[in-house]
Order: sequence, then structure tokens, then C-alpha cells
Amino acid sequence: MTSAEAGDAAAHRQLFHVLYAELRRIAERELRRLGCAAALSPTTVLHEAFIAMAGRQSVTFTDRGRFMAYAARAMRGLIIDNARGRGSLKRGGAFHITSLRTDFADNAGDAAQLENIGEALDNLAELDGRLAQVVDLKFFCGFSFAEIAALQQVSERTVQRDWDKARILLHRFLRAQDLQA
Repeated sequence: MTSAEAGDAAAHRQLFHVLYAELRRIAERELRRLGCAAALSPTTVLHEAFIAMAGRQSVTFTDRGRFMAYAARAMRGLIIDNARGRGSLKRGGAFHITSLRTDFADNAGDAAQLENIGEALDNLAELDGRLAQVVDLKFFCGFSFAEIAALQQVSERTVQRDWDKARILLHRFLRAQDLQA
């Protein structure tokens, strides 16, 4: 049991600051990579994810890996919901707003594509939660295979195999969605 779990306020504050800084860097990097940085701030994503996580009293995190995976899922949901909201007709989704900033054009994520990926990840989570967790940590948090292996306490090769399986299954789910459309 860590001193933060034992109720040490100073250790709890230090743990919060370390995790906050790491999660904010992750949120910033993923917003930039997905082209959502102009619409959302990393602080907004992080705070909304924290509020969503804090609202769940039955959720406990036995280790850092579970916490980071849960935070990644919460941030993924927020990014996808924001992209979905930007693309909705009610909010003027039929219009394309241009900006003077062009550095995000190469990384811009299509709202429909992000929504499809979110649905495919939900399907993958129902099939195999560990595979979905690997995708969340790799794709939405940008962790390396070594970092994911350390978080999940498995070998790096296991994570690579899980990543390969997850990509195959996600491709199948996305292809099935395309056929239904």
C-alpha cells in the first residue's frame, strides 16, 4: 500500500501532480495528432475526463496501468463526442469553417471516421477488453509497446501480438460498418 493510499495528504498531492502532468501531455499530443486542438484544449479534455472518472464511485484502480487505461478511454470518449458534435447538422456541420492555421490540416481527423473508430473499439472491448485497452493506450495516449507492457505487467512481445490482433479485428469491424452504410 502506498502512502497516498494510506491517506498521506502530501503523497496524494504529489501523485496527483505527477499524473496530472502526464495526462495533460497525453491529451495535448492526441488533440494535436487528431486535429482537434483548435476545438478543444488539453486542459478541457483532462478536466472533463477527471469529472467523468470522479463521478464513478464504484471504480477503483489497483495499479497505474488500470488508471491510465481508464483515463485513456474517458479522453477518447470526449474527443469522439466533440468531433461528433462539431459534425452534427444542428451545429452547422454542413458548413466547413476555415482557419488561418494550416499546421493541423495534415493531421485532421474526420468526425465520422473518429465516430466509426469509437464504435469499432466498443465492439472490440466487448470481444476482448485487453485488446481494446492496448488500442486505447497506443492510439489515444501514444504510449510505446514497452510502456504498455510495463503498465499491463506483460512482455512487450505480448503487447505487440495484442496490437496486431486488435488491428485485424478493428479493420474487420470498420469494414463491416462500411458495408452497412
